[in-house]
Amino acid sequence: MRYTYSLYDAKAKLSALVRTVQEGHHVTITLRGEPVAELRPVPQAETGLAARLKELNERGVLVPAVDPQAPLKVLAKRPGSLKRFLDERD
Repeated sequence: MRYTYSLYDAKAKLSALVRTVQEGHHVTITLRGEPVAELRPVPQAETGLAARLKELNERGVLVPAVDPQAPLKVLAKRPGSLKRFLDERD
């Protein structure tokens, strides 16, 4: 179901319109009788770690490992903060 309000009425009843949208309805706002904006519910995104990992994979941010069982490669050849940290612990 759609509801239509003038801009003047929408400003006065914004809280009520947001509650209407939360119930799943669409609200059209008009200016001088012409529709200019629409309030509608935001689709609920999947939540959780699996959904986030899937999204990052689809965007190309995460790249699956070629061999998940392979040992990690050392990227930095010079001692850095980890070495200093470990030295301080001894």
